Amino acid sequence: MNLPVLIVGAGPVGLTTANLLAARDVPVVLVERNATTSDEAKAISLDDESLRTLQAAELAEAVLGIVVPGTGTRYYDRKGRPLFHARGPEPYRLGYTFKNQFAQPELERLLLQALKERDGVDVRFATELVALTEAPDGVIAHLDNAGEVVDLPVSWVLGCDGGRSTIRELRGIDMTGTSHRDVWLVADTVGDDHDERYGMHLGRPDRPTVIVPGRDGRCRYEFRLRPGEGEGGTKPDFATIERLVAPYRDITPEQVERCTNYTFNAVVADRWRDGRCFLLGDAAHMMPPFAGQGLNSGVRDAANLVWKLAEVWHGRAAESLLDTYEPERRPHATAMVAFSERLGRVVMTTDPLRGRLRDGAVRALLLTPWGRRYLSEMRFRPRPVHTGGLVVRTGTGDEGLVGTQLPQPRVLVPPSLRPLLLDHVLGTGLAVLGVDVGGGDWDRVTAAFPDSLPITHVEVSLGERLPRPQGERQAIADADGRLEAALGGATGRFVLVKPDRYIAAVFPATQAARVGAALARHSTVSPQPRRERTP
Repeated sequence: MNLPVLIVGAGPVGLTTANLLAARDVPVVLVERNATTSDEAKAISLDDESLRTLQAAELAEAVLGIVVPGTGTRYYDRKGRPLFHARGPEPYRLGYTFKNQFAQPELERLLLQALKERDGVDVRFATELVALTEAPDGVIAHLDNAGEVVDLPVSWVLGCDGGRSTIRELRGIDMTGTSHRDVWLVADTVGDDHDERYGMHLGRPDRPTVIVPGRDGRCRYEFRLRPGEGEGGTKPDFATIERLVAPYRDITPEQVERCTNYTFNAVVADRWRDGRCFLLGDAAHMMPPFAGQGLNSGVRDAANLVWKLAEVWHGRAAESLLDTYEPERRPHATAMVAFSERLGRVVMTTDPLRGRLRDGAVRALLLTPWGRRYLSEMRFRPRPVHTGGLVVRTGTGDEGLVGTQLPQPRVLVPPSLRPLLLDHVLGTGLAVLGVDVGGGDWDRVTAAFPDSLPITHVEVSLGERLPRPQGERQAIADADGRLEAALGGATGRFVLVKPDRYIAAVFPATQAARVGAALARHSTVSPQPRRERTP
């Protein structure tokens, strides 16, 4: 498999995917029909899981330099009074702040520059994919650059080309869902005095509004338009922008960086794989913007698919591993599309009665401890959980952890005992964490797992104890109690963690053969005694 992977679309999802693949030594060709990266600020929020994914490509620190570390979203009632502040779960649960505002053009430029500095990357702007031809060991991509069509043999094709995906059209894949007619005006402005580090959702039925402050005096305003105020896909005039923004600030034409009227869709592609072609991001699913999860869902797609594609490309895993992509990602993406629709109907309603009922229900919930946690921790948002794909349930009390994402606390690592984020220890492949287990149990696990898949072995010591290195196994200990909170329920057992940091299995040593067999189904060799690997 020496042919490169073709990525179509150089938006944030395509650029992230390309960086992740290149970081795993997979050659990449990235094509984009436009001449440069986009100047349109479509996405505006990166969550902690997306930053963790960028950490895997050593990009998180650079991206933190262009975001506002946010504190979630504050919701207001129909009269403009604060209702509650949704901050998400515990701070830094995945190693980063829960919600982070940014400007998409800045993010794209940063990701592109990082990509150009990597080996094995070919970036081609002003180049359009016009056709695909199946080949015995790959695909022939027909690429048009200024009227000249060239044929490029590639191993796989990843469609990161947005809602009007060429890949989806070429493969005859439909989307199912709803296209909404509601028109919203969005304006990105500069010279703004808002200094809040949170988004604001104003649930006024007469004019539903979203305000998201950014860095250096930037601020995004979104207004639900009434009939006759504008049509989707058109550019609003300055007089309309000035009138709508007037309650919040004075503005001049020069202070409007970008503006448009838009409508949105709530749709999911009928299938995400067709032979050697895959769909990611908006090509696979489009959702209303109210949950801020459009881009983040696309980054989840990239985190899930890239490590599998890399293992197959390097010959360490069978192609069947790629079949786990859609079963793992589709359920959550579909749930997030439905949730975003539902949130918009409730928070951004134009019905005064519904607005009054909403405000009353929220205030009633806030009277109870459970209700306050439900709202402030955003427990109403669908959790990303893998229910299918590479998931092994052993029926030994693992139900609460399997399929969820492992948190990323700081851990103590010998010999220095300097606290590090957990992912720095887990390495880039699969990882098996033995939570206060014995050496004989490790021997059983080592013998049961296939040798072709690189697996990092990690000894986990909970409680107020030092890490215990054994042979070539890594060792970590709890730095601040958060490792105990994450893995205390798995004491005496093993935790198999996938490279996207989702938990594939929690099992005792007696079930190692069962988990090893599940891995072997996607391996290129049979299970045999193997040497432990360190990151």
